[in-house]
Amino acid sequence: MKIRNTKYCSSSFFSDSFLRRSLYAFAMLLLFAMCSKEVSATHNRAGEITYRYIGPPPAWTYEVTIITYTKTSSFQADRPTLDSVYWGDGSGPVVFHRTYRETLANDITRNTYINYHTYSGNGNFLIHFEDPNRNSGVVNIPGSVEVPFYVSTELNINPYIGPNSSPVLTYPPIDRGCVGRVFIHNANAYDPDGDSLSYELTVCRGLNGAPIPGYSFPVTSNSFSINAITGDLIWDSPITVSGFAPWEYNVAFRITEWRNGSPIGYVTRDMQIIIGNCNNFPPVIQPLADTCVVAGDTLAFNITAIDPDGNGVRLSGSGGPFTVSDSAVLIPITTSNDTVTSQFYWQTNCSHIRSQPYYAQFKAEDLLPPDSITLVSLAGVFIRVIGPAPKNLVAAANGNAIQLNWDPPACTELLYYKVYRRSGVYPGTIPCPCDNGAPAYSGYTLIANTPLTNYLDNDGGIGLAIGVEYCYIITAMYRDSSESCATAQVCASLKKDLPVMTNVDVQVTSPTAGSMYVAWSKPTELDTVQSPPPYQYRLYRSTGFVGASLSQIATFNDLNDTIFIDTPLDTKTNPWSYRVELYYTNNGVLTLKGNSTTASSVFLSIAPTDNRLVLSWEEHVPWANNSYDIFKLNDVTLVYDSIASTTLKNFTDTGLVNGNTYCYYVRSVGEYTFPGFVDPILNRSQRECAIPLDNINPCAPELTVESFCLDDLNKLTWTNPNNSCADDVLKYYIYFAPSLISGYELIDSVLNPTDTTYLHDNLNSLAGCYKVTAIDSVGNETISPLEVCVDTCRQYVLPSVFTPNGDKRNDFFHPCDETTAQQIQETNCPPYKNVKDILIKIYNRWGTLVFESTDRDINWDGKEQKSGKDCAAGVYYYTCTVNFYRVEGVEPVQLKGYVHLIR
Repeated sequence: MKIRNTKYCSSSFFSDSFLRRSLYAFAMLLLFAMCSKEVSATHNRAGEITYRYIGPPPAWTYEVTIITYTKTSSFQADRPTLDSVYWGDGSGPVVFHRTYRETLANDITRNTYINYHTYSGNGNFLIHFEDPNRNSGVVNIPGSVEVPFYVSTELNINPYIGPNSSPVLTYPPIDRGCVGRVFIHNANAYDPDGDSLSYELTVCRGLNGAPIPGYSFPVTSNSFSINAITGDLIWDSPITVSGFAPWEYNVAFRITEWRNGSPIGYVTRDMQIIIGNCNNFPPVIQPLADTCVVAGDTLAFNITAIDPDGNGVRLSGSGGPFTVSDSAVLIPITTSNDTVTSQFYWQTNCSHIRSQPYYAQFKAEDLLPPDSITLVSLAGVFIRVIGPAPKNLVAAANGNAIQLNWDPPACTELLYYKVYRRSGVYPGTIPCPCDNGAPAYSGYTLIANTPLTNYLDNDGGIGLAIGVEYCYIITAMYRDSSESCATAQVCASLKKDLPVMTNVDVQVTSPTAGSMYVAWSKPTELDTVQSPPPYQYRLYRSTGFVGASLSQIATFNDLNDTIFIDTPLDTKTNPWSYRVELYYTNNGVLTLKGNSTTASSVFLSIAPTDNRLVLSWEEHVPWANNSYDIFKLNDVTLVYDSIASTTLKNFTDTGLVNGNTYCYYVRSVGEYTFPGFVDPILNRSQRECAIPLDNINPCAPELTVESFCLDDLNKLTWTNPNNSCADDVLKYYIYFAPSLISGYELIDSVLNPTDTTYLHDNLNSLAGCYKVTAIDSVGNETISPLEVCVDTCRQYVLPSVFTPNGDKRNDFFHPCDETTAQQIQETNCPPYKNVKDILIKIYNRWGTLVFESTDRDINWDGKEQKSGKDCAAGVYYYTCTVNFYRVEGVEPVQLKGYVHLIR
């Protein structure tokens, strides 16, 4: 407990008249004891709170660690216990006992306190402690010796996110820098659960956790910031301040944990930075590259640091790889006068697998005499530890499916497997471990998740297509959604023992007499022993793309009969889909062997718009269509010409004339990835015509409004859309709203598209909002015009003198208006504007009300309002409430002043 009372700590309190000499010695002892209480609490430099979940489930039990850095020379302030720690759950303060004390150089002591707590349930808990006081002389904390030290950490207990441990900060919160040199600090935080971390600056806090009054971030020559992703705290650069070096500063930052896109807690670090004047430069660490490793492999690379001043260099490492079990080590290799090289060596294992990368930070420190400020450089690498891939993947055709089997990876503590597929062999390689999973560039698509080491791919029950080479890779999913490297790809295709659709081609487009060319490839690997002849095809047809309502339309008794012209048919309105069944003879009975995959026609749709037509199409086929050719009817030759080719399923034909008719069809170009089929596979859509029309609203003109107060008008100026985003704007509509809360009304139109100004004049109020819309040749009007509001010319000026003597000059007290002399208007008495109404009261020098009016013009003739008698010459006081028109509505303004009545 801090005891502070300057009266009691003053020796003048003890006088011979107050205490007997025999009690003086006792009083001095009491004085020392009381005053030393204050001294004992002036020592905190830096600190933080972290926690670790120890469970076991379902208990929410945590180990909480408080680390403080204190001033060693304040030996009276040594704290074996902290007695003002709060768990954040409403319980009272608890005592933390110190478990470790380490005396460091430069008057610094590191203290570690540990305690345990079990929470009763869910919630957000702010674990915090407050301890008197900070060390003296902190530059950016006024009176730091009087300011308590406070840090906090948030713990979020939520069964939906599971147990959580806070980040571990592996780099100490005491750091040193130099005037004029960029200072960089990184806490090198490591999250044991693999959660993402972000960083943000906050303020140092004191009494009751409130921001310290007068606190400021350190003064810089350029900037003071923290990188939200890497956590680099950058001070560019410290400057000289008053007093003697070294200077001490305290700053704080928050490290927030993120899981599944949501914050789940944070740790606050309050750290101290010691700045001095330096003649040396920090060592330089040679560039390092981020890297990856498969769990179970060894990662080794060299780190070299060189001191530009020729001093010796000490190299050390910190961070996640040095914190985990079976941790990394830094092995010295060579050391010379100014250069040191060490090897980072890490034999990884399955426990190191995680989705977030580890961060290994290396510190190079120059070796100087004890009384010098040593400088450090920091460099780091992100290291991803990827789980090993499943092994021995094989694929084999099984009817209309493909059976996949594989062996588990070396690391068996996994959640499930992911199955990826693509059509055709991926010609490249997936460079694992840094490209784990199935990168998008590989063309592989996820088709299933399974906990088993086998999977039957039948395309969701539809059945795979014959003629397609299906290729697969498998990955393993480990804890925290860490995905392994992929297996080597394996490929397989179905046996060609069934018919395979190749063509659904529109030959004639008609709503009643259309025709469709339908073709398929016969089975070439048919087992005639198991499926003996004679054979029969049965052809089925359905409207739509997927064969939702198939009905039989033809029968064929020859395996070589693989073409059918389907007519008459409505090829204009609908797409059509087809499927072929194969029957063999079993003891004289036709028996179904199987069927082809359903294939549909290409169906074209056209959306008309201004001077263009947007073509889009769709088809569902078992082969791969790699491109599409667009054909357009030539009005001269009456032949469809090829005008474009695309890999997309849409195309826009531009530069068209509105009102003219244009006709098109699309031809798909495809193939099966397995040999033995017609190549290329060509199929046409129906022929479709459309007429472009102007249904595009003109873009919004860019509007500006200028108020002319003396002329009672607003001038509108806008841009001509025909010069930028339109070509047929014919006129403009002007809309006006007197306020933001009133609706817009059409007030006028401008019929010449090149006339882009408008004067809104004869206005009682110049306040208001405007919109200008453009109208094109077919009546399309701008949908979202720009709104511009003006709120100027808010004025009401009352003169300071008038002479009601009947000479018809200045006989009335009234606001400046158009009757005021022009020269006076232009100097200091402009006519009133934007006034809705007023309430003025005029008093004589005894406080008697002599005149009252709501007339904006006032027009007081100098007479007492009730009696009609002339008021005496002299000074009169007025109060006036003026209600101005504003775009937000009416605004009252209070005016007070004096007017001289002269007779």
